[in-house]
Amino acid sequence: MKMQKRAQTCLCISVALMLIALVLSIFGLGINRGIDFEGGLSIVYQMGSAFDNADVETALKNAGINEYQIAKAGAGQTELQLRIKAIDSESGVEDLRKSLETELSAKYPEMKTHDATVSYVGGVASGTLLRNAIWSVVAAAAAMLIYIALRFDLNMGVAAVFGILHDVLIMLSFMVFARSFLQMNSTFIAAMLTIVGYSINNTIIIFDRIRENHRKAAYAALPREEIVTISVKESLGRTINTTLTTLVTILALYILGVTSIKEFALPIIVGIIAGVYSANLINGYIWAALTEWRSERAAKAKVAKA
Repeated sequence: MKMQKRAQTCLCISVALMLIALVLSIFGLGINRGIDFEGGLSIVYQMGSAFDNADVETALKNAGINEYQIAKAGAGQTELQLRIKAIDSESGVEDLRKSLETELSAKYPEMKTHDATVSYVGGVASGTLLRNAIWSVVAAAAAMLIYIALRFDLNMGVAAVFGILHDVLIMLSFMVFARSFLQMNSTFIAAMLTIVGYSINNTIIIFDRIRENHRKAAYAALPREEIVTISVKESLGRTINTTLTTLVTILALYILGVTSIKEFALPIIVGIIAGVYSANLINGYIWAALTEWRSERAAKAKVAKA
């Protein structure tokens, strides 16, 4: 099964990135798992009034805490919920509480420090959530394989599923390379599932154009790889416009958003780029190679019967 040389090069680049990420993971430099995966310390305060997350972030950083999650809850959003990676000693927890309460109560006098709830929690995503995410990707890939096989043909379905897996693995590889400044939390699971939907959209648009061109009498004598190239070029303007529109929005979220938003936006940016890359430079050529391979097998079988 032969592929166009340019598509082979692009696929080799992707495989090389994945292999580097795999090697790094084997040597203990894999994905930096965040609080959702590792568990940690949970502290809940009743602030008595609305509060600003930026004030809480400043207090945490002044206390030497750089890995945390902040959430608001309760009526009027006056309940502060903190998740912090586990602290080794009980005295360390007390020192952290004292530092936080001193700084925050100075800005929010109604803060009820004596009613704070402190507990250790397990990693919610390391078990059920992660398994559900994996099964969601598998189920989505299977459903898309069936849909595209019925709407187009089986080879296009296989190529589309390959593209989905490619984009997800590229996102995971990026998380390995970015481990020094980016953690994997439950927001990454949401980003991964979002990219599965976004990626297949680009692929289906190009496959639709390939199907139209494949049926044209003017292209009947052309190799399927050439039909793919023509179809990609004809769809390129739309692909660029939709991708840039999406990227501008996500970049704005990344630049202006808080830490939790950035943890969601950056993998999305990588996934969008990977999706455009695979949809335009890999997936169609996989369809062409599979179709040529099946045609050759059918021709050989026909000759053998004769």
